[in-house]
Amino acid sequence: MASGKEIRTKIKSVQNTKKITKAMEMVAASKMRKAQERMRAARPYAEKIRRLAANLSQASISDYKHPFLISKPNVSRVGLILVTTDKGLCGGLNTNALRLAVTNMRDWQANGVSEIQVAAIGNKGFGFMQRNGAKVVSHVIGLGDTPHMDKLIGPVKVLIDAYFAGELDKVYLVYTDFINTMKQEAKLEQLLPLTGDRMGAPEDTWDYLYEPDPQVVIDELLLRYVEALVYQAVAENMASEQSARMVAMKAASDNAGTVIKDLQLVYNKTRQAAITKEISEIVSGAAAV
Repeated sequence: MASGKEIRTKIKSVQNTKKITKAMEMVAASKMRKAQERMRAARPYAEKIRRLAANLSQASISDYKHPFLISKPNVSRVGLILVTTDKGLCGGLNTNALRLAVTNMRDWQANGVSEIQVAAIGNKGFGFMQRNGAKVVSHVIGLGDTPHMDKLIGPVKVLIDAYFAGELDKVYLVYTDFINTMKQEAKLEQLLPLTGDRMGAPEDTWDYLYEPDPQVVIDELLLRYVEALVYQAVAENMASEQSARMVAMKAASDNAGTVIKDLQLVYNKTRQAAITKEISEIVSGAAAV
């Protein structure tokens, strides 16, 4: 059995760990509220541009068809935008997203996909893909607590340009969707080509006046729509990260409290045994005299 001094040292160590996890829980709770506000603030823009894209994609503009709306029959080259966090200590958030990405990559390869290009957003996904030998064509790390489009657009544009040039047949997006504080779900969505299910059916039939011309307007609008989808995914992922970290740190603090109680019980038993032994020795010595 460990001595009383060793047990006191362990108790002090666990108490220090509990202070750290409790502080991280409170910080994550504060950041979570701000991340949720940013996520919800981005949704009206995403919904409005979705409606515009749905209407314009159905508009009859001579025989022009944007490459983002053309589905290819044979898929042999796939792009994957993987959204993870820069830091850990957020439970199984990154693990679930990475498992979903790897499972689908294996399925694509089994179905005849010869090349998979990865754009990694977040340090955890970037490091994981590098260790596993994936073809990482672009990445961005160190996003902080607020998503910025100027940082995201570079690595995402690499895959968008490759699709536009015909070097990729499909582009997918993996991120963690924020459902509520206690539940976050890893999701895989097809980003390109844009499907009718993704944009939805036009709510009304609108007539537009195009300036300077329809092709330029549609090209710019669909590009902004794809960028908005990626931005919204990153915002959802950041809200999920802070929620998962808050829950994980609360569980760690609770577990530390349980460990401290168990160690204190062991310490009290050890101390009582030592006292009993000393009393027995005193009594035995007195009886011998």
